[in-house]
Amino acid sequence: MTLLINEIFYSIQGESLYSGLPCAFIRLAGCNLRCAYCDTKYAYNEGSEIETDHLVKKISEFGCPLVEITGGEPLIQEETPVLIEKLLDNKFSVLLETNGSLDISYIDKRCIKIIDIKCPTSGESEKNNLANINRLNQKDQIKFVIGNRVDYEFAKDIVKQIPKTFFRENILFSPIYNKLELSELARWMLKDKLTVRFHLQLHKIIWPDTIRGV
Repeated sequence: MTLLINEIFYSIQGESLYSGLPCAFIRLAGCNLRCAYCDTKYAYNEGSEIETDHLVKKISEFGCPLVEITGGEPLIQEETPVLIEKLLDNKFSVLLETNGSLDISYIDKRCIKIIDIKCPTSGESEKNNLANINRLNQKDQIKFVIGNRVDYEFAKDIVKQIPKTFFRENILFSPIYNKLELSELARWMLKDKLTVRFHLQLHKIIWPDTIRGV
């Protein structure tokens, strides 16, 4: 069984509650959305077919217990759940970053799912599959990428729909890099007494001029 892989690399995890930890990344090619601020457009079409067993072997060579499967959009490839299960069975902690438009219910429950709910600035907010917020467990995470006040208010409205049992500290508000002032988003959150987490893209702070995975 093969997947279309854009890149495999070892770096610092930058976009989740695992931010700051060493992480091995598998970036799958292809995406069903075209977000206005997308920083991985090179993954839309570029990729090579790689066997799932070879991917597990390659990841093992990094000697890192944390693995993130990202894209593009990983769930548009039918074999992605198989890869996730194989990595989990090989004792890796697996993060799945998904754009939130596709059903996550069939993903192995041991996998930590990070759903990126699209705000209006993305141009794709109508594609959100909001049923996913009822398919999460307590170790999963929800991320909102925010570019302006409209996005912020949109995100607040969605947060109200998230079950009260879901940990609020697992909800991330992340300003679009170089678009929204960090202090502005922080002020909005403090004024509204939101208990969600202010979050930065750590890898863009470390390597601001780097486009591809490092």
